[in-house]
Amino acid sequence: MSVEIQEEYKNRVIPALKAAHGYKNINQVPKVDKVVVNTCVNLNTGDAKQALEDAKNELATITGQKPAETKSKKAISNFKLRKDQAIGAKVTLRGRRMYEFLERLIKTALPRIRDFRGVSTRAFDGNGNYTLGVADQSIFPEIELDRIKRNIGFDVTIVTTARTDAEAKSLLTELGMPFSDKARLKRAQQQEQPTA
Repeated sequence: MSVEIQEEYKNRVIPALKAAHGYKNINQVPKVDKVVVNTCVNLNTGDAKQALEDAKNELATITGQKPAETKSKKAISNFKLRKDQAIGAKVTLRGRRMYEFLERLIKTALPRIRDFRGVSTRAFDGNGNYTLGVADQSIFPEIELDRIKRNIGFDVTIVTTARTDAEAKSLLTELGMPFSDKARLKRAQQQEQPTA
C-alpha cells in the first residue's frame, strides 16, 4: 500500500515537472532522496541526560524510527562541551517512511502552526536541498500535549536529487509545500479553476 503523496508524485508531479522544465528522460525528473530530522538539546540544564532521552523519545514518536545520537566533533570550553559528547539526535528517513512523514508534515503539522503564512523560500542550500526549522514538537498530532516536559525544536532537511534550487522548489511546490510566495497562490488558483 503506497502513501497518497507518493502516488501523487508518480501520477501528477512527474508529468508536471517534465512539462515545466522540458526533461526528456524520466530519470532527469527531481525526486526526494531522503529526509533528515535533527535536534540538539541544551546540556547546561539540570538533567542533561534526561533532556537527551526526552528528545530521542519525541523524535521516535514523530518519525516512527529510532533516532541515532549525534556527538560533538570538538571540545568548546565556552559551551562546556567535550569532544564526542552526546548533544542531540537525528533520524534519516527513506522510502515509505519518508513519504509518510512528508505527508504528515505538509498536510497536518505545518497548518497547525499559529498564524501560519507559509514557509520561507530562502532556506535552500544552493544544491537543491531544503531545510525547515520547527520551533516545537506540539504541531505534530502524535505528540500528547499534556505529556510534553520541555519544548524541543528541530530541523527538517529535505534532500532532493535536483541540481538547482529552482528545480527543488518546483518539486516541493508540486508536492504541496506551502511556500509563502506568488507561486503557491498561482497553484491554488489553478486548482480552483474547473477543468474543461
